[in-house]
Amino acid sequence: MKVGFGYDSHRFSAGRTLMLGGIEIPCEVGLLGHSDADVLLHAIGDALIGALGEGDLGRHFPDSDVSLKDISSKTLLVTIRGMMEKKGYRINNIDSTIVIEKPRLAPYIGDMVHSIALLFEISDDAVNVKATTNEGMGFTGRGEGAAAFAVVTIESL
Repeated sequence: MKVGFGYDSHRFSAGRTLMLGGIEIPCEVGLLGHSDADVLLHAIGDALIGALGEGDLGRHFPDSDVSLKDISSKTLLVTIRGMMEKKGYRINNIDSTIVIEKPRLAPYIGDMVHSIALLFEISDDAVNVKATTNEGMGFTGRGEGAAAFAVVTIESL
């Protein structure tokens, strides 16, 4: 068994769709990034790449690659799933936290869990998503952006 840890953050921007956990969240702003800026999927992807000992998300999907402009983070995670399978691993579990002041995410957590489980063809029970605020502190607390953390365990097939 191997463990990986991932982190990502993006600033809010008008005219963008807010994607979190592979689903669209109703909000007046979205997150700014080269891809769809889904901080949760990016943190999970980074954790998986780390568990595989393959560097980080930016190494495999650099923002200098024009072919990745506005790409769905789901597509990136499907590629990472392929990397895992090629190396003979599967996901044991995913635990993640999104740090965001608003919108409140409680109504969407179940849909995010299911979306992530579908991407990796695992049980919803193997995925955990939490959301919290930063109590008004820091860039997330001031509503400037969002961040996500993820821990994953993978095991040999």
